[in-house]
Amino acid sequence: MTALPDLGTARLGSPELLRSVFRRHAAGVAVITAPGAGGPAGFTATSLTSVSADPPMLSFGIGTRASSWPAVSRADHVGVHILAEHQRDLAATFARSGADRFGPPTSWREGPEGVPVLDDVLAWLVCRVVARVPAGDHRIVLAEVVVGDPTGAGRPLLYHQGAFTALRD
Repeated sequence: MTALPDLGTARLGSPELLRSVFRRHAAGVAVITAPGAGGPAGFTATSLTSVSADPPMLSFGIGTRASSWPAVSRADHVGVHILAEHQRDLAATFARSGADRFGPPTSWREGPEGVPVLDDVLAWLVCRVVARVPAGDHRIVLAEVVVGDPTGAGRPLLYHQGAFTALRD
């Protein structure tokens, strides 16, 4: 039997261990938006996953203490935006607590189903929420694709080692 490597301060099964491992996992960066009673809401997500092709469905995670959770918890539809490598500032704005996410310089419009749609992204979708599944201090939102546009220009923005980054040639 092989001995476990020295884990330092990361305990087995701890939140620190999970965060440490996922810092090494490069992920695409998306912004999720939702209409809200007090105005639009949105947040940066790296948990976006394709779930099914037929019907076309995706999922993402959101913390129940996140400022966007009340809007997402009530929304029938959400927007999913894939960011380009030149949109680090936009990703940071939607990740920052207390930021005016939809004020200048953010460029957006009201899209199908009243969902806020960000301009100049690599791709966007409007999706119908079909389930919100409890998962610890988060909810996994399952949503079915309704409409979108995959024709934006550029290369994807990534998140790795705690920072926004780009693909290298």
